[in-house]
Amino acid sequence: MSLPVQTLLVLNGSKSSVVIDCYSNIPQVVYWRKKLTQNISAKMLSLLRQRQEAPASPMKEVALSLTPTAGQGFTGHPGLSLSGDGDQWSVAAKIKKIVQHSEHHYSIFSLDVDRQIEIEASVAIDPNTDVLSISSKVSNLHSSPITINHCAAATLPITSQFQHIIGFDGHWAGEFHTHEQSLHFGSYVRENRRGRTSHDAFPGLIMRSKATTELVGEAFGFHLGWSGNHKILAEKMADGRAYVQLGELLLPGEIQLAHGESYTSPVLYACYSDQGLSGLSQQYHRYVRQHLIRPEVKNKARPVHYNTWEGIYFKHDMDTLKDLAERAGKLGAERFVLDDGWFIGRNDDTAALGDWYVDQAFYPDGLGPLIDHVKAQGLEFGLWFEPEMVNPDSNLFRTHPEWVLSCAGNEQLGFRHQLVLDLTRPEVFDYLYERLDSLLSEYDISYIKWDMNRDINHAGDAAGKPAIHRQTLAFYHLVAALKAKHPSVEIESCASGGGRADFGVLAHTDRIWTSDSNDALERLKIQKGFSYFFPAELMGSHVGPRDCHITHRHISMEMRASVTLFGHMGMEMDLRELSDSEKIELTAMTTLYKQHRDLVHTGDLFRLELPAYMHGLGIVAADKSQGLFSYSLLECPSYALPEQYLFAGLRADNHYKLDVIWPIKLGGNWPKSALFNFKTNLPDIDGQVFSGELLMQLGLQLPLLTPQSSLIFQLTAM
Repeated sequence: MSLPVQTLLVLNGSKSSVVIDCYSNIPQVVYWRKKLTQNISAKMLSLLRQRQEAPASPMKEVALSLTPTAGQGFTGHPGLSLSGDGDQWSVAAKIKKIVQHSEHHYSIFSLDVDRQIEIEASVAIDPNTDVLSISSKVSNLHSSPITINHCAAATLPITSQFQHIIGFDGHWAGEFHTHEQSLHFGSYVRENRRGRTSHDAFPGLIMRSKATTELVGEAFGFHLGWSGNHKILAEKMADGRAYVQLGELLLPGEIQLAHGESYTSPVLYACYSDQGLSGLSQQYHRYVRQHLIRPEVKNKARPVHYNTWEGIYFKHDMDTLKDLAERAGKLGAERFVLDDGWFIGRNDDTAALGDWYVDQAFYPDGLGPLIDHVKAQGLEFGLWFEPEMVNPDSNLFRTHPEWVLSCAGNEQLGFRHQLVLDLTRPEVFDYLYERLDSLLSEYDISYIKWDMNRDINHAGDAAGKPAIHRQTLAFYHLVAALKAKHPSVEIESCASGGGRADFGVLAHTDRIWTSDSNDALERLKIQKGFSYFFPAELMGSHVGPRDCHITHRHISMEMRASVTLFGHMGMEMDLRELSDSEKIELTAMTTLYKQHRDLVHTGDLFRLELPAYMHGLGIVAADKSQGLFSYSLLECPSYALPEQYLFAGLRADNHYKLDVIWPIKLGGNWPKSALFNFKTNLPDIDGQVFSGELLMQLGLQLPLLTPQSSLIFQLTAM
């Protein structure tokens, strides 16, 4: 249904409203906050937003539109920047048509008549979760070509109450770290040019008010659903207005549009909450669960993984693998994932990527005998691939050296002994599809760990044009084509850990390998950052070796296992090295995970406000009938005794039975590795009933523990 050009568009979620003013022929968000309950008019908005002419400033202030441009006179960062053989750089489109798809979804078409450039802004709000989905499409209707230099998904205003930024940074084995700073006059900018979502610049941003905490206050979230390059910007202009803008970062000349061609930005997922940062995360989690996780995956219990990587690395041996499968099954695993090293000539990471044929030296009868043995233990079988990469020392590269992304005359950067295949070449795409399809058709493989272990530094295609945008779309297309042929196969997004984690890749994959670090203490930080936008069931979380292979920190099984309960649990170690007590503890955790994974993977997350030496979170059922809460002591407390532990998300008028379900008792005793003085109060409170009000407002006095220890509490409404 088409609407009058001059109108107000009001999109209502369950808790928030977005109002887009189209009366000036330029679409601009004029309200985005708590849900409006009264009718509003353009006159009301105009009067309340009326701004004076400032000295030495334009007589009429340039609107902060969804897509501001230099042609409109906008002096901030343009939402659209382009060039051509004429004055296309000065594009200044005006609304020509508004299409209402539903009460929650509009498309606003704007046209620059002189330059014949059309901009379509698609804006939708999910009525159940209040998550906005916004994208921009630019079409060239002129006879001469144009080059898109930048096209943001949207430019959204931020009022003065929201000047506190939560941004994301990190590194390999240390993803999803957060930093905080205030937005002052000027710009906060994060740019990613790594060709994948990246470890160090996750495409997310949170703007909060000064008073906002995990449990109270207002916040806005922004996430770009894109697995390539991106740009995030928050700017406070000289006139006092502030805005946030996210979009794909385009390399020079990457997007060129001939007559009739279009470019569509990635989708910006934005959300408002007045229930604190945890409330904001809950809305994103519900959105992902309702719209991005496939029903067949959502309706299946997430199986406990055993992954071979940190157990054997490249030392493949049939008898060893069969033994590990038997041990994994006895410990409670439900899926066995054979990691790197199974294909021809793959004795280390310097050779054979691209040669996707089973190595007869290790598997003379193919993978069939191993898969049969794995399934006989009651386990599903999964397999590791890294399809987008090739080693120079491989049959594929020796046959087709021209199949890689490169820049003529520029020496390729060394990066894990591998180069990037050009998926934009049909012959490369077809080869990879045939190899993976052949293996999935021949063997009973229900799961793929899809890895990507290097950045794309020389992103030139066969014609020398930059290809990150098309490479990303080709990756999506390859995964989609394989899943169309093999719909029961689940795929994990891995990129040296969490280097490709975003809502774009989640449209095609079913799990995210959060980090290559299985160090439990590092994982607490990593998983906390991950949880701002992603729900627990997508978070691959494995119990690693007692001596972490990355940090070399020695951590008890009790601590390592406790961290995995609040994600998608797995184990990744040489199971032959486990002591008897470690086997008992690991089996106990897989049992706990199976008992509680439905709650963990459907409940509401509450990150708890605790001192830096403590870490805590809870997941509470939507009906408040039960909850799981975790407490970890990271280092010695600042005081003689730890501070009170305040639960969250419960019904104040409910009464809850509190059970200490972790750590387990060995031989009738609490493990000495964790508990320094357990006589203080936990035996007294274990199994007792308390009001939700007291648990949240008074909380629990925690006992003295030794550092690197965890407690897990189960709450059950009575």
